[in-house]
Amino acid sequence: MLYRIIVRPLLFLFEPESVHNFVVFMLKIGLFFPGMRNLLKFCYGNSEKILERDLFGIKFRNPVGLAAGFDKNARHYNDLSSFGFSFIEIGTVTPLAQPGNPKPRSFRLPRDKALVNRMGINNQGAEKIARNLRKYNPKIVIGGNIGKNTLTPNNNAIDDYVKCFNVLHEVVDYFVVNVSCPNIGNIKELQDTDTLVEILSVLQGLSANKRVPKPVLLKISPDLNYQQLDELIEIAKKTGIAGFVATNTTVLRDNLKTSARRLRDIGKGGLSGLPLRARSTEVIRYLVEKSEGKIPVIGVGGIMSARDAIEKLNAGASLVQLYTGFIYEGPSLVKKINKELIRNKH
Repeated sequence: MLYRIIVRPLLFLFEPESVHNFVVFMLKIGLFFPGMRNLLKFCYGNSEKILERDLFGIKFRNPVGLAAGFDKNARHYNDLSSFGFSFIEIGTVTPLAQPGNPKPRSFRLPRDKALVNRMGINNQGAEKIARNLRKYNPKIVIGGNIGKNTLTPNNNAIDDYVKCFNVLHEVVDYFVVNVSCPNIGNIKELQDTDTLVEILSVLQGLSANKRVPKPVLLKISPDLNYQQLDELIEIAKKTGIAGFVATNTTVLRDNLKTSARRLRDIGKGGLSGLPLRARSTEVIRYLVEKSEGKIPVIGVGGIMSARDAIEKLNAGASLVQLYTGFIYEGPSLVKKINKELIRNKH
């Protein structure tokens, strides 16, 4: 309540990317004070046994994680874990550091409880991010979301995914292959069946030859049709990947309350938040039903309340991730979801 009435209105007075940097900086400063980390864990954490999930050979303390994009460079995961998340997906990570798209590149749509971003996969590069993971010694499950550099031609994209995989393998618990980001030119071409099979097969082969294999998942777009989803299910079966993350942001702008003029001013970018909720759940349900529950799905997209999270889990998701809901509803959302799961013995 305090967050929605006082904190959020103040933060929303300023540009989103600047606010993000300010908040994570202040969080790090605050946690230097003795007892603050334990206080946050007391307020937001939950250690009930019923919340635990075993998936991909990994134990999750609860089914709620933080989606890729919030901690791009793996600098804040231990701090963010104080809010009750059981896993955090870092990245998207590319082999070489890149600045992303020109600013401004992140926008709020308050009337729709949504965000539009065209960040362009800005990150410090795989080697630096791997060092960050070693330096801060994760006390939480870490997913590594990997992609290609913007300047890498699609015919060489597989080399970028391989580099990221090899550099991050020892410091993450699972991988997510991102070929569905709407903010990188021509990346959607990597969703072509033959190309995708090659990328996933190579990564699966690399993982199998490691001393400790790591699960490989595929993050998919909400804008795919049913035929394309059917193809992804067949690709998953053929390559043996561990599961899907559904879904990424959307390029669509259907049925928004935000004015057409404001949307034109914002321009291109991936839309996340409440408008994505129904489509994301629909994709999750379709993937689970068509695969007969044999391909696990991490559900993400438009989770703004405990009810939204349970909707994803009831649709067949094994775990859920937050991003926009965490920004609009605040850190208490994680605890609300877990409390509702306990209440419903979910």
